[in-house]
Amino acid sequence: MSDLLRFDPSGAFLPQTGLEPGQVDALAQRLEAIRDDICFTDVKMLAGELPIPSDKQPLDAGFYLLPERLLSEYEADRSGSELARILAVTKRLMSEVDRVVVLGIGGSFMGARALMDSCCQPYFNELTRGERGSRPRIYFEGNNVDNDASQGLLHLLGVHRQQAATNVDDAWGLVVISKSGGTMETAAAFRQYLAALQVSCGGNEQLVRDRLIPVTGDSGKLHSLATQLGCPEIFPVPDGVGGRFSVLSAVGLVPAALMGINVMKLLEGARSMNEHFRTSAAASNIVLQFTAVNHLLETHRGAVIRILSVWSKALETAGLWYDQLLAESLGKDLQGAMPLTMVNTRDLHSRHQQHQEGRRDKVVNNVIVENYRFDPLPIGSRNSDVDALNDISHKTLPEVMSAAIQGTNQALREDGRPTTDLFVPKVDEFHMGQFFQMLMLATVVEGRLMGINPYGQPGVEAYKKNMNRLLGRK
Repeated sequence: MSDLLRFDPSGAFLPQTGLEPGQVDALAQRLEAIRDDICFTDVKMLAGELPIPSDKQPLDAGFYLLPERLLSEYEADRSGSELARILAVTKRLMSEVDRVVVLGIGGSFMGARALMDSCCQPYFNELTRGERGSRPRIYFEGNNVDNDASQGLLHLLGVHRQQAATNVDDAWGLVVISKSGGTMETAAAFRQYLAALQVSCGGNEQLVRDRLIPVTGDSGKLHSLATQLGCPEIFPVPDGVGGRFSVLSAVGLVPAALMGINVMKLLEGARSMNEHFRTSAAASNIVLQFTAVNHLLETHRGAVIRILSVWSKALETAGLWYDQLLAESLGKDLQGAMPLTMVNTRDLHSRHQQHQEGRRDKVVNNVIVENYRFDPLPIGSRNSDVDALNDISHKTLPEVMSAAIQGTNQALREDGRPTTDLFVPKVDEFHMGQFFQMLMLATVVEGRLMGINPYGQPGVEAYKKNMNRLLGRK
């Protein structure tokens, strides 16, 4: 079994409604030129060796070599490097608290949430502290302004009791993530949760500092506040790394380390995808093949709705992370496919009718897990066969899932609906590192194919400006 993700586009090669293989082949030279531009020219521009032209501003391409940099720095300095400091600070915090709240919005929390759902046990927060390996329960806030959701979490943390925590089971910590610190949702939540943390720490400001981990830029409101509070560690959102491309920076690594996720394997997976992307010809390069098929289906067949059909609940929030990545990167200048994540077989019973018999404006990109975390669970037999399942009682849930995948793909193909299959050997840190890096690279490649800058987010800035105006702020 290969350690690399595999991509099979054969379901997209359909007469009349899909593509011809020659169309993908014809893009090879252009794709490889874009790949080389990302791997070499952009790197030199970020290093200051070449000027950055106006059409590449902003150039948030620092995510590409970030895994290699973090790993090499750690190998050179096992105590003072960024990764070493992350591991040390999170190890100390997890020994002191049983809950951690992660504040952030958009790319500042979606990657961390996707890592939790994919790499931790499905009901991680419900396990005992011993079953969690003494890792804290993880909660996410500051990603909305939902009064009841935030109040409910504060109640769970025991804030209403207005008492200091006296043991690990009642103690909690806070991770706040925002590059600028000026995003309303996260900034408002930080003020509220910081006040609650001060109560939980009994007014002990040193304890507050020890239980607070800021992740932010090297300047801005959050950085200033964290400095004022005297936080011993402030982890960086690196220059040249945009929010939605930051999952493999401290933005994702700090929460991941608190969960007990092997961040080294995560970065090694991303590094292996970089090597594949950099060295493989277009015909065998899964980043370039994924990009080409989806781009051509959009431009030649009107497939403007791009469905990520994940065949594992563990990948649902990874799909939502990709939705944001694609929408904010390519949804510009009246362009860009609309991303939509669906979880199967669950959503076959709610969305599939429209996907198979609705408008021909979709491509279904399946994400298929080949090996599961737990042993296969058989259906089981009963003396009474009223439910008529005894004839398949020996079949396991993975076998049922495999039949569902094949049956669904066959039905879509028979109706001329294009599909692709992305195979994930196992949902673990190494392969999720590949998954994140692959889709970030593919998104940048497609932006260059479309002639737009995949970085920056002018629509979000307009929203922020209007909200501040309506709140009476200058």
